[in-house]
Amino acid sequence: MGAFEKFERGVESAVASVFSRAFQSELKPVEITSAVKKAMDTNSATMSRDRIISPNDFVIRLSAKDRETMAQWSEDALIEEITLAVTSYATEQDYTLLGPVRIAFDTDEALKAGSLQVEALIKRGAVAPATSSVQSGHPIIAIGPDRYLLTGAVTVIGRGSECDITVDDTGISRRHLELKTTPNGVIATDLGSTNGSFVEGHKITAATLVDGNTITIGRTNIMFWNSPGTA
Repeated sequence: MGAFEKFERGVESAVASVFSRAFQSELKPVEITSAVKKAMDTNSATMSRDRIISPNDFVIRLSAKDRETMAQWSEDALIEEITLAVTSYATEQDYTLLGPVRIAFDTDEALKAGSLQVEALIKRGAVAPATSSVQSGHPIIAIGPDRYLLTGAVTVIGRGSECDITVDDTGISRRHLELKTTPNGVIATDLGSTNGSFVEGHKITAATLVDGNTITIGRTNIMFWNSPGTA
């Protein structure tokens, strides 16, 4: 087992950290995003000179008054914007993420209006955005402009929200394809989908993938590589 794998095992249970800041004026979405970025910096873990693991799971606690104000912004839209900002910031800072970015809001009656707390956690998941230029040893897939590291043993791709990667394509079943990482390579398995799964144009039930393979599900192409260095 390499040093990185040992480090990953050590952070799987993740230690929580809290960041807080009081603003002089009414809380704005840009200030929430800035607080999350600062929590990433504060709670990142340095593994080596060129590898920094950043939190990927955040709980943002607001006062009751600010949660009411959030209703005007649309909480779902704000979560989407912060998720994009976190992924972009991790790429800018060359941070490594070990799981998907998750954002949740909570109300803390003890907080005053205009203040917030951010709980930042490192949580491993089945997939993670490929944000670092440093090779991690994990297989990588690309779906359109998005790249994902396969950080877990099993990754499920489909149209359903319960999947590890959700793809908005009506030709894809809710649970369409499974990618299983094994000592002998990554195995792609069709999960009984309606329209089937294809590797290099050939319909498959299950197939071991090799560098540069193109997987097609519905109208969506998925590129596969064994590690980021070959992508």
